[in-house]
Amino acid sequence: MPYSTEELLSRARAAFIGLAVGDALGAPAEFLTRGEIRDKYGVLKEMVGGGWLRLKPGQVTDDTQMALCIARAIAECRGWSPTGIADNLAAWLKSKPIDVGDTCRRGIRNYMLKGTMETAPNQWDGGNGAAMRMMPVGLFTLGDSTLLESCTLQQAHLTHNNALSDAACICLGRMLHLALAGRSMTSMRREADQLIAQFPNFSFDPYKGLATGYVVDTVQTVFHCFFRSRSFESCLIETVNQGGDADTTGAIVGVLAGAYFGEEAIPARWLKKLDKKLVAEINDLSESLVRLSPYLNGKAS
Repeated sequence: MPYSTEELLSRARAAFIGLAVGDALGAPAEFLTRGEIRDKYGVLKEMVGGGWLRLKPGQVTDDTQMALCIARAIAECRGWSPTGIADNLAAWLKSKPIDVGDTCRRGIRNYMLKGTMETAPNQWDGGNGAAMRMMPVGLFTLGDSTLLESCTLQQAHLTHNNALSDAACICLGRMLHLALAGRSMTSMRREADQLIAQFPNFSFDPYKGLATGYVVDTVQTVFHCFFRSRSFESCLIETVNQGGDADTTGAIVGVLAGAYFGEEAIPARWLKKLDKKLVAEINDLSESLVRLSPYLNGKAS
């Protein structure tokens, strides 16, 4: 890896902050069409708050909160702990979060009521709820693609056990590894192309213009916007202005764009809108996860 440890940690922080920024930027546009966003905002490029959840400017949603549950569990346990993750998600659900998807709610409740650690396979549960919380898994497994795959499936199957969701989660994790390692956008595109070769549903060229909560639509939107981008800011603005599940597409693309473009590329005006305690925790957790990774512990495969 060409980066120093400090540069790597900086890019890890940028990936985690990117998730929160994309979530908060996109949340007011959730469930709106592109035309409705145009009519209401022109171009949505500021953290305005509002939306159907009536958020404060800079407020994050379940995308960031569920990723935090996973990150906290890894940091607290000093390693991978499916039970720790499930317990954190259960505590989060009990706290009455501002929003939670139906499939995520059902999976977490099954753990709370029955101790179920793996949802039964379901070809219809192709939502993006597992993909949106992949970022901490990617940081923790840096340097070991086999570990990435096993941890990905364990966290995903708590709520989503679906072949398309699984494949998307693993691909996004691998792309994050490449971005953290300073690899080119071309190498990241090759990873996306491998996903599409296996599951042609994910093909995004030509882009179909759908940005729903279906994992295929979500990933198509993320790929379409990320691979055309020239900056973190333009990438996130284009993504959230597609509407639909804009907080989740914004969160996922924010991870990739943060790791790829780096910490200094995140606009200060967006960062200032985030809760300062949240930013401090994200910075601490991102460093903790990378320091636990195989890459920084001489176990990279």
